[in-house]
Amino acid sequence: MSKKILMVLTSHDKLGDTGKKTGFWLEEFAAPYYVFVDAGMAVTLASPRGGQPPLDPKSDEPDAQTAATERFREDKTAQQALARTTPLDQVKAGDFDAVFYPGGHGPLWDLAEDRRSIDLIETFARQDWPVALVCHAPGVLRHVKGADGQPLVKGRRVTGFTNTEEAAVQLTDVVPFLVEDMLQGHGATFSRGADWSSYTVTDGRLVTGQNPASSEAAAHALIGLLGS
Repeated sequence: MSKKILMVLTSHDKLGDTGKKTGFWLEEFAAPYYVFVDAGMAVTLASPRGGQPPLDPKSDEPDAQTAATERFREDKTAQQALARTTPLDQVKAGDFDAVFYPGGHGPLWDLAEDRRSIDLIETFARQDWPVALVCHAPGVLRHVKGADGQPLVKGRRVTGFTNTEEAAVQLTDVVPFLVEDMLQGHGATFSRGADWSSYTVTDGRLVTGQNPASSEAAAHALIGLLGS
């Protein structure tokens, strides 16, 4: 039987008070999606509101394209699946073997505060099922607690979008919180690679990736956990 992967995307499209749009980052969805599909896994897409999640327009610009994003543009089946994400309140953790959260700035506003997402990750953690989050998505762990009532990331090795990467995209003062600061503030051991380079950390059944370039490696790490 093929493994079942849940991918949870943001429904939030406003970049703070800037008047600009945000959402999910295309590469961080497309690269893992094809890693899972090519491995023969059944992928279900979900979001807080269901339906089409908002795409961060910057991830649609020419300099942000990769082989995976180009493949997605030619893939009507994947486009239709993305347009019909399942609302989070219809998702049961027990129906899946692992969960993957793509980033983009959107999750910092909605998924980080969404009780359904928090409960979902807490259920996965209690059952020792694999959880992977890339770039800004480790921010959704902000209110997630372990079985001991402490932050799930306390004492864990993690990575995520760094303060210097946030400064480079000039959104330090726009985002509701900085991923790196939040993780460290919750007692995690935060490590990083060079800005914009692929860097992932696996600690037990938790996989985190630093930035868009890390999304494919994070997906492979998640598959590795499913095989162990």
